[in-house]
Amino acid sequence: MEIKPTLHTSLSPSLLNLYDASNSIVVIIDVLRATSTIATALHNGAKCVIPVNSVSRCIELGNQISAITAGERDGKIAEGLFYGNSPFEYPREFIEGQTLVLTTTNGTKLLQQALEKGAKEIITGSFPNFSAVCNYLIARKKNVILGCAAWKDRLNIEDTLFAGAVVDKIKDHFSINCDSSNMAEMLFQTAKNDLYSFMKNKNASHYHRLSGYGLEKDIRFCLTYDISNVLPEYEDGKLILR
Repeated sequence: MEIKPTLHTSLSPSLLNLYDASNSIVVIIDVLRATSTIATALHNGAKCVIPVNSVSRCIELGNQISAITAGERDGKIAEGLFYGNSPFEYPREFIEGQTLVLTTTNGTKLLQQALEKGAKEIITGSFPNFSAVCNYLIARKKNVILGCAAWKDRLNIEDTLFAGAVVDKIKDHFSINCDSSNMAEMLFQTAKNDLYSFMKNKNASHYHRLSGYGLEKDIRFCLTYDISNVLPEYEDGKLILR
């Protein structure tokens, strides 16, 4: 009988240390908006995306390599940067052939954390690149950790929904003995017919935060399947197309 790889879901960065990242593919999930924006920038021809922790490092590196520097703090463009974390800021005519240095409140922080935990293989996932992620995880036949970036270590609905959607799609290929994966899938089953309305009706904290800035268009984009269906993979400090 074939032994299936395992799949676990870390619902918050503060829980990642409970899982064996060194023996798994870690999927960084920050639906609103870092991983949706990363997929979009690469889909639209960016050479690579370099995730960094701090605004100062973002500016410093951008100056060194003549890159586009971008990032947000608490949902708004970070002070000292000209571009933010909206997928609409990175159309092909702007980003093609360019390097993007990006810092965000949650997603880039989780990626660095996964590296510190010994992750050897890291990809990023969002609804805009849902199928690319699922197909890759099935094909690789390795243990998987779905890592939700959450919001400042507090669980959030949209990253949990994405983890649940992935579990729902690929569960037959994995051994899943993980309550957080099962809970994420149950939440997704409740929400799947209209993710946007579910977020709105449940007054999801990040929906509330971004809609307060007039960013409903961003939210809808980030909850749409396969519109930037590429696979960003972390290699030598950069996210590049697999």
